[in-house]
Amino acid sequence: MPFDLGATVRLTADCLAPDGTLTTATTAAVTVTAPDGTTASPTPDETGSPGRYQADYVTTAAGRHTVRWVWSGPAHAYTDMFDVREAAPPALMSLADGRRHLKKTDTADDDEIREWIEATTRAVEQFVGPVTPRTVTETVRFTSARTVALTQVPALELTGVITLRSGGPAYTVDDLEVDKDTGLVSLAGGGVLYGPLSVTYRVGRLVVSANIRSAAKIILQHLWRTRQGPGRPQRGTDDYDVNEPLPGLGFAIPNRAVQLLDPDRLPPGVG
Repeated sequence: MPFDLGATVRLTADCLAPDGTLTTATTAAVTVTAPDGTTASPTPDETGSPGRYQADYVTTAAGRHTVRWVWSGPAHAYTDMFDVREAAPPALMSLADGRRHLKKTDTADDDEIREWIEATTRAVEQFVGPVTPRTVTETVRFTSARTVALTQVPALELTGVITLRSGGPAYTVDDLEVDKDTGLVSLAGGGVLYGPLSVTYRVGRLVVSANIRSAAKIILQHLWRTRQGPGRPQRGTDDYDVNEPLPGLGFAIPNRAVQLLDPDRLPPGVG
């Protein structure tokens, strides 16, 4: 399961002799490589069990980290990895709401529920665009046009714009206007835009409608069922039916959830 940004990760590994037995090493070293390629070397300690080592690493960046253990006397090595969530991962519901919907009365499955909530959010946003408000930056490549399209909608507001064309006109966010539903950007006073542009803007919904929230709960329940048996979610005879796989999502989205999301579904070619 991914760790939260800023949390301490306890790294563990076993030093094995050539015959496979746990062995205390003469030296032990561990290196953590962050997503940006920087490295850290937390101090490893042998635990109460000979040959078993641990080291604590405080996370400072979101993304996938690799862990490399190396021992000498005997020579042994081990490679592992872990993921770190972004500081505010998009989530359509709280952990408490997810636990309540799944009828969980304790916290034993909290880490897994959180991950399924994040997966559910990503699935819903494939249908309706960003739901949880956040800031994105993208490069819009064009030479000249009266309108240019952002890739993510709903687009709440523009917060920054930089002209990437040498000698091109400089714009401010006050010079531009954006259509929330289509993501089309134009000059507020009319005229031609010159690009390419680097645009920073806020996306998502300030109010999440009941049909989107309800669809997310159905998807969460559907995905949670995969823990109860092998294979993909099966076709059934209830609200969790999946008659046909959806492009890019397979059998992850039940029919009832698709129907609930239809009123807010992105038009073809948008998002």
